[in-house]
Amino acid sequence: MTKSKVKKFSYFMLPSLVSALVPVVTLPIISRNISVEDYGIYALCIAFGTFLSGLANMGMTAGYERNFFEQKKQVEHGELLFSVVFFVFCSCILFGLFSFLLKDDLSNWIIGNRGFGNSLLLGYLAISTSALKHYFLLYYKNVGNAKSFAWYSIDEVVLNVLIGMFLVIYLDMGIDGLLIGQLAGASLVLIILLFRFLSALPVGFSRQLLKNCFAISLPLTPRIFFGVIGTQFDKYLISLLGSLGGVGLYNLGQKVSYVVFNYMTALQNIYSPKVYQMMFDQGDDADGKIGRYLTLPFYFSAFGGLGLALFSEEIILILTPSTYHGAIDIVSVLSLMYVLYFFGKQPQLIYAKKTSLTSLLTLVSIIINIAINIPLIKMYGGNGAAYGSLLAAFISSGISLWVAQKYFAIRWEWGKIGFCIISIFIFTLIHICLRETEMLWTIRVIIKILMIGLFIGGGFFFNIINIRVLQSYNFLKKLSH
Repeated sequence: MTKSKVKKFSYFMLPSLVSALVPVVTLPIISRNISVEDYGIYALCIAFGTFLSGLANMGMTAGYERNFFEQKKQVEHGELLFSVVFFVFCSCILFGLFSFLLKDDLSNWIIGNRGFGNSLLLGYLAISTSALKHYFLLYYKNVGNAKSFAWYSIDEVVLNVLIGMFLVIYLDMGIDGLLIGQLAGASLVLIILLFRFLSALPVGFSRQLLKNCFAISLPLTPRIFFGVIGTQFDKYLISLLGSLGGVGLYNLGQKVSYVVFNYMTALQNIYSPKVYQMMFDQGDDADGKIGRYLTLPFYFSAFGGLGLALFSEEIILILTPSTYHGAIDIVSVLSLMYVLYFFGKQPQLIYAKKTSLTSLLTLVSIIINIAINIPLIKMYGGNGAAYGSLLAAFISSGISLWVAQKYFAIRWEWGKIGFCIISIFIFTLIHICLRETEMLWTIRVIIKILMIGLFIGGGFFFNIINIRVLQSYNFLKKLSH
């Protein structure tokens, strides 16, 4: 792997890592200026914005990204981009008008109070503006301009934080300050990108290119619809069956543990092209090459999840006041859940052209999640939602893996995979039990370090890792080749 390729991969990894870490780093400021109940309201506003924005985009990101490579001329690239952006902009305006007219009723239904209609509207505008900007970033990704992709992504995150913190700390605007910060940051980056692309690409509109995008995007809309429900509906259930404070704790735990998911996504940006290449070159994984290849990234994903799960207490205690400490176990449990998502990230069904099954599988996972979460949330609030989500993810991941294996069989190294899964679950359970028994903190830290050591030792014992692989350059090289 050349140095230029390593640098390119680093640029593609950087936005995911920054997007995950910046919200965690800013927790000391947010948690000391916003109550846990208000943080729950903020989470519901973002959930509403994500849901409505997902509907407004109608899956056009998939259609645009796929059809981009069919266009060979610069003029066609310009027509495709601006046609899609114009359509999505109009769609977002219509959904925004809907939100404005019904904001108070929506606030009463979602939050249980008619006084947060403007906050819901701000949440939608912030998310939809960021989604609109994403089409320009997809262009950079498709042409291989990793540097621009990275820096415009990072610029938005930094602007969101700087503006939001100023509004919260100095103007005492509460959650509206956070939402306005996100809207302002996304808008500034979108305006800069728009002016840059207007001068760099021919402006045009093509009904045919837009129609071609619809042919790809519309069948995926149910999956996106169900997917958003699956990731956001748990917060609504907690507010409905529990409390806004429970929503706030769950959202904070989810935000911190999401570092694991973003870390896995960054790894996926490195190994997924190789997986596709092996699928197209070799067909079914009869000799187990793909399975052996995926063991290493799964091990590193599990290691990241285990580290965050075991040291969730220290992270939360350092970053937040006592009112937020109820999120400690939520971080640990959800970290394990995101590790299980590794199997759902593999492109078996996409390779087999069975994308219609993804919507059905997503619907099944939502039904399982709701059925498990309702009784657990009633009894345990945000903690119940975390344990319910983990159990639902375990069942849903198993079903999805079983279906995917029927259409493209990967010969997983289940002995090594099983070691990773069993270890992280047992070690996390020990960590939670030790905390519940209030064992001396120094002893708990020593035990956690020993468990990390055992996981690393197991990696050597099962020949998953070695000294050479642990060197970052060789790790990237192994995943890319």
